[in-house]
Amino acid sequence: MSPHSATASPHPLERLSAEEITCARKILDNTGFLPDTARVVYLGLEEPSKEALYGQEQPDRLVRVLLHDVAASGGRDVVISLTSESIQRETLLDPATDGQLPVLDQEFELVEQILAEDERWLQALAARDLDVAKVRVAPLSAGVFGYPEETGRRILRGLAFLQEHPADHAWAHPIDGLVGYVDVDNRTVTQVLDLGPVPVPKESGNFDDPAETGPLRASQKPIEIIQPEGPSFTLDGDRLEWEKWSVRIGFDAREGLVLHQISFHDGNRERPIVHRASISEMVVPYADPSPVRSWQNYFDTGEYMIGRYANALELGCDCLGDITYLDAVIADEFGHPRVLRNAICMHEEDFGVLFKHTDLWAGSSETRRQRRMVISFFTTIGNYDYGFYWYLYLDGTIECEAKATGVVFTSAYPGPGNDTTNPYASQLAPGLGAPYHQHLFSARLDMMVDGHHNSVEEINVQRVPTGPDNPRGNAFTHTRTPLRTESQAQRLADNRAGRVWHITNPGSRNRLGDPVAYALLPEGNPELLADDDSPIQRRATFATKHLWVTRYDPAERYAAGDFVNQHPGGAGLPAYVAEDRDIDGQDVVVWHTFGLTHFPRPEDWPIMPVDYTGFKLKPVGFFDRNPALDVPPSASAHCQSRSPENTGACCHD
Repeated sequence: MSPHSATASPHPLERLSAEEITCARKILDNTGFLPDTARVVYLGLEEPSKEALYGQEQPDRLVRVLLHDVAASGGRDVVISLTSESIQRETLLDPATDGQLPVLDQEFELVEQILAEDERWLQALAARDLDVAKVRVAPLSAGVFGYPEETGRRILRGLAFLQEHPADHAWAHPIDGLVGYVDVDNRTVTQVLDLGPVPVPKESGNFDDPAETGPLRASQKPIEIIQPEGPSFTLDGDRLEWEKWSVRIGFDAREGLVLHQISFHDGNRERPIVHRASISEMVVPYADPSPVRSWQNYFDTGEYMIGRYANALELGCDCLGDITYLDAVIADEFGHPRVLRNAICMHEEDFGVLFKHTDLWAGSSETRRQRRMVISFFTTIGNYDYGFYWYLYLDGTIECEAKATGVVFTSAYPGPGNDTTNPYASQLAPGLGAPYHQHLFSARLDMMVDGHHNSVEEINVQRVPTGPDNPRGNAFTHTRTPLRTESQAQRLADNRAGRVWHITNPGSRNRLGDPVAYALLPEGNPELLADDDSPIQRRATFATKHLWVTRYDPAERYAAGDFVNQHPGGAGLPAYVAEDRDIDGQDVVVWHTFGLTHFPRPEDWPIMPVDYTGFKLKPVGFFDRNPALDVPPSASAHCQSRSPENTGACCHD
């Protein structure tokens, strides 16, 4: 029986239920796809194309499954129909050319176990007078560096850290000059690279130990955020309604939080803006060229899948105020449903002044408060923790913010009396360093500004020289450059030019006769800094540009391609744009690279305060005037307005 035959069919974009995951597993089992050695690396909703979604008929409910057999090479990419309870498509993957499937949970512990039985590894630890029982090994994605012995093999690399006791934070004690290469399928060590003992840093990293923190502050008074009448939003299944916004909440084991069908209610119209918004990939390339570390780069979405490590969020710690949580349901590696408790956090929060003016002529003084709707989740990938926050504002602005915290990846650092320093790492504490690195994210924005047919323009400021039309030299203006093809729409941000990109709908005009638009406002931080001829550049080509625009194709989901782990490169965006398709007045997807370049500071140790990065989508002529004019004055006993008719308006932040 179909999982929805006895009840109403879910919306085609509704998150998968535990019953649907169980049904998918049963179909796989019945068709012989789940032998004892098979592992479900990924199971997620295969979303219908926009053509099917907005068509007349209810599309089939499809599930995509990636399967790895721990006893055989390669993998399977399978699409299942829950509607017909059948296999719709199967693709066999060649690991030598297609890459490997993402890292399995079971492989995290396996790397340490395999190395602990290798004589070369044990000899290296003995030379350092270290007990193998106290050595933790970080299982790290291998990348691709042209080693013929690794072609087609499932490789992870291991860097070691000393853990003095069970509660000790081992990141404080890197065992430098040593790395192990492990074939996890064959359970063999292919290489141990030992450059000789390096002093293990003694600095404590136990930021949760009172002996390290000292007496806690007693100066903070409580801050209580309450909404006596409850939140202003409603939730019907996965559909969220707040103020004039409507959005459908999704969650995926690979991408984490996904937002669908973001729209704004304007008068008597429900106006679409973004069909689908997600973080399609993120890469963390490291800058240390030493043999032990020069391979370090991690695609946390494509290689590790950030969604499956979503934290269980706690009220008062992760979220403050009147909070609504949603659990997420994903599949474990045997295909059974697994509930991620409180994975998604939703709340609204005050955000200062929305608009304000005191007018001496009219004798008026008006202030309105800004609010924003917050939809977020947090995930932990090894040493780093990432929060992904989407904000909806009263004035029609959409913002995405990534928060990076956790513990920086550590290394040893030349000690006192050593006249050399490391030009590619910071010193955090005596003898303890952290390599320079970047955190680069790719947001995939399937745009739908007032409809399916959009165009993209680049806007730059332009200085005007002094002349007959500008006698005092004060003039400046801006230029508009249409990006008509995929090759033209590969762009870098330029803050000196005030560069932004407008996503317009030429077929929809505002009351001034101009095409309605949303502007993508980039931060303009550095793009990928690795050399153009480097292996990481070939695999993370998406991060070499701040902007890509592609013609919509439902199969083009990920900026670095479907199978990132040990892929030789060229997949994802460089492959998508190879045909150089027309994007002028078409159904387009905007891909935006943003992120941080991190030169770690002593203040980042032993735990890093949150660093922030992101972008905004801001209406530019999408509305005929300020869409927040109808926001009422704030009612508060602590605020008064000078306008008699608006008594109770809050006058200042």
